Amino acid sequence: MTASAPDGQPAADAAAAERLIFFSDAVVAIAITLLALNLPLPNGATNADVWHSLRGHGDAYLAFLISFAVVGTHWRVHHTVFRYVARLGGQVGASNMIWLLMIVVTPFATRVLTGSGGDGVRLAVYAVVQLIAWLALLQMTGRIARYDLLREGTPPAVITGSQWRAAAMCAAFLVSIPLAFVTRWAFLCWIAPQVAWRGWHRLAALRSGLPAPR
Repeated sequence: MTASAPDGQPAADAAAAERLIFFSDAVVAIAITLLALNLPLPNGATNADVWHSLRGHGDAYLAFLISFAVVGTHWRVHHTVFRYVARLGGQVGASNMIWLLMIVVTPFATRVLTGSGGDGVRLAVYAVVQLIAWLALLQMTGRIARYDLLREGTPPAVITGSQWRAAAMCAAFLVSIPLAFVTRWAFLCWIAPQVAWRGWHRLAALRSGLPAPR
């Protein structure tokens, strides 16, 4: 399902989609930057003290890497779909704003995640933020396909692949919410879909002789 994109298509349609993409990219870049700015600095008067301080902040550094990977995955899926979007409609812009809101909140959720005590609530708060973000992205892709907002000739796998990936991430964060109150290792649920996705595509690439996805 693709947009017909006739010769007389108003330039305003393409410009609106382009502005949304540029704005979204800028917000994602700012969110990732804020993640790095919140990293704690090690302190100490000796090498041993600095090393001890680095190890003491290990949870904060791990949370940063997780959030960097999560936000990066969000952006990759968003970029994969929107590079083919010809025009806006079907409340796609509204869904995109909800998605961006959750992206902007991610640095805060990361700080919540690295606090001490109440691990279950902290993990659940982070998971809820990401679940809403992935649901918004899943809704966006559905609306883009439903209202024929894609350029003519767009490969069907652009939408189906992005929807499967978003759905898998939704499931991972949803499952992690109750698990968060049982074990602090619930965050491994967030990583599992990424590992499985890359492994599956690398295996498929090897079988087909095509380059593996990055």
